[in-house]
Amino acid sequence: MNKQTEHELQSSFISWCNLESRKIMELSLIFSIPNGSNKSITTAMKFKREGLKSGIPDLFLPVARGGYHGLFMEWKRSDKEKLKPKQIEWNGKLTKQGYFCVTVSDVIIAEQVIKRYLRLQEGEK
Repeated sequence: MNKQTEHELQSSFISWCNLESRKIMELSLIFSIPNGSNKSITTAMKFKREGLKSGIPDLFLPVARGGYHGLFMEWKRSDKEKLKPKQIEWNGKLTKQGYFCVTVSDVIIAEQVIKRYLRLQEGEK
């Protein structure tokens, strides 16, 4: 089992994206969606009124490739950790709308996934 937290894994991956964005410009577009962060009740309610929704994946790469509109990435501490029902629901909705959704628990695998995604050609999935 991975001893790193989701935060540590995702932070390492974002560091890699920042470094690689010098060669692969599209990586500079990736951003996080702070759903899982700890917030006070007041702050949580404020974010909810602003549109924050439970179950949305952790990262989004707004780059179209291979017939997809973009890539959503959910981080888990290990490959044995399951998606929560809301996450499954959102992945289904996003996939239906033409987005590529992936769950990862390893930085190296995440790097390979995003590189492969960025190499997809139109009509290739």
